[in-house]
Amino acid sequence: MTTSHAIRRAALGVATASAVVLLAACGADKSTEGHAAHGAPAASAGTSAHNAQDVTFAQGMIPHHQQAVEMARLAPGHAASAEVKALAARIEKVQDPEIRTMTGWLKSWGEEPPMAGMDHSGHGGMAGMSGMMSADDMTALEKSSGADFDEKFLTLMIIHHQGAVEMARTEKAKGRDSRATKMVDDVIAAQSAEIKQMKDLLAQK
Repeated sequence: MTTSHAIRRAALGVATASAVVLLAACGADKSTEGHAAHGAPAASAGTSAHNAQDVTFAQGMIPHHQQAVEMARLAPGHAASAEVKALAARIEKVQDPEIRTMTGWLKSWGEEPPMAGMDHSGHGGMAGMSGMMSADDMTALEKSSGADFDEKFLTLMIIHHQGAVEMARTEKAKGRDSRATKMVDDVIAAQSAEIKQMKDLLAQK
C-alpha cells in the first residue's frame, strides 16, 4: 500500500467515526426532545404546575358552586325581591362557567371531577365542607316563597359564600396552579362584595 493510499484510508476512517458520533448525538437530542414533549403536563409549555391542594380545591369547589347554582335557580319562581332575583342571576352566570373551568383542570391533571348530579346537601363526601347547606336547609328553601324565601335565601347564601371565601383563601395560601390562584382572587373579591350586599338587604327587612 502506498503512503497516499494509507493517508486516504485513515482520513476515511476518521470521517466515518465522526459521522457515527454526530448521528448518535442527533439521536440523543431527538430522544431528549421527545421526552420533554411527552413529559408530565406540569413541565410542558403552556401548562401550569399544580399540587395536591389545587386538586382538593377544584374537587371541593365544584360541588360547592353547584349547590349555589341550585339555590340561585330557585329565585325566579320563589323570590319577591327584584334585588334577590338579580343577585341569584349573577351568581348563576358567574359560577356555572367556573364549574366547567375547574372540571377541565381536573381532567387535564388526570384527576376525576365530582360526578354530576351527586348529593350536594352536605352529606356523604361533602359532609363538613365549609358553608354547604344541609338537605333540610335546601328543602326549607324550596318550600318557601315571597319575603320568606328572600330572607332564607340571603341568610343561607351568606353562609355559603363565607365558606367559599374560606376555601379560596386556603387555595391562595397553599395552591400552586397559577390559573387556580387567579380564580380564587376573583372568588374572594366577588363573593366578599356579595356578602356585604346580602347583609345590607337583610338589614332592610
